[in-house]
Amino acid sequence: MSPENSPPAAESVSSHPKIPISWPPDGSLTREWIDDLTAALEWSSRNLHPSELPNVLPFDALHRLVLTASNILHQEPNCIQINPFAGHEVGSEVRVVVVGDVHGQLHDVLFLLRDAGFPSENCTFVFNGDYVDRGAWGLETFLLLLAWKVFLPNRVFLLRGNHESKYCTSVYGFEKEVMTKFGNQGQQVYRKCLRCFEGLPLATIIANCVYTAHGGLFRTVPVIPSKRLKGKKGRKMKSSTGSSSLKLGSLEELSRARRTVLDPPWEGSNLIPGDVLWSDPSSSMGLSPNEERGIGLLWGPDCSENFLSKYQLKLIIRSHEGPDARDKRHDMKGIQDGYTIDHEVDSGKLITLFSAPDYPQFQVNAYYDFKEVIDSDEELDLESMDHSSVASI
Repeated sequence: MSPENSPPAAESVSSHPKIPISWPPDGSLTREWIDDLTAALEWSSRNLHPSELPNVLPFDALHRLVLTASNILHQEPNCIQINPFAGHEVGSEVRVVVVGDVHGQLHDVLFLLRDAGFPSENCTFVFNGDYVDRGAWGLETFLLLLAWKVFLPNRVFLLRGNHESKYCTSVYGFEKEVMTKFGNQGQQVYRKCLRCFEGLPLATIIANCVYTAHGGLFRTVPVIPSKRLKGKKGRKMKSSTGSSSLKLGSLEELSRARRTVLDPPWEGSNLIPGDVLWSDPSSSMGLSPNEERGIGLLWGPDCSENFLSKYQLKLIIRSHEGPDARDKRHDMKGIQDGYTIDHEVDSGKLITLFSAPDYPQFQVNAYYDFKEVIDSDEELDLESMDHSSVASI
């Protein structure tokens, strides 16, 4: 089914979907299977109690989907080189759509896909992390995107956000959401998702000109001799958090970082994943510790210029901050329109992109009240999700 012929949201919700969803016997996903999954998840989100989700997507189908996607993700490099023109003749029309934080706002993700056009051989999607937490349908959102990844692994790319971690999901709602929806099997589902989170890549380079990552740039971690290794062969990685010692990291260092950790460390030798997921741009020059967050960095326009110039890039797209976060940062522009240009330098631009409209939709606490979600459902302003909350390249 082409995007132009896809049913509108109201039509897809009014009809009873094919449920339960079962895993294909041959393990190969089709567009029809994804359409059935989409209809089932959308229908259940509007008509069933969260605890009834296993009647729509049974544990076995969920297990196979997450496992298959996880195997694909773990094989991808930390920074993926994306060539959207691969396999196309010169002059062919291709697009790349970059999506920022979605935070479990399933209906907005569905609207986005229908509005921007579904992933295809001519349309590559890069999702920039933060699929879960705070929104009511983090599990459904993540599973749907995993299905697209399995179906089109070279056209759909899922990057890790800071909320794809054990710490954030235990504090901001996703763990409780999974337990509510899958009951006695909830811990198994949660652990499978955590394992999948570990495999999510950290960044992409699109068409040799655009760098995307959830938080942004990162430091170099110098190798210096360790006193504890005195008299032995080998060296130990040490890091310093002082501003004077911080230097911008390289893509080569990013490629070597160990990303398969439940929670990226804020100290020690493996700091690059935490930087990539948690850092923020600043209006001040240079690199400095991100003291407000307690992890990651703040980087200035000079750092964006150095990074863009060094790798001959034109654009940095990051996410991580929504309107609520920017309201507290008076030195930075707001993100009321879904994006903002934070740095405009000689070599290009740095953009912050946030794709969850009316965020947070129901409450700012760790999870949601089911009755409040149902009562508010008819008031969701899906039209507020326009092209400003995605970046089409």
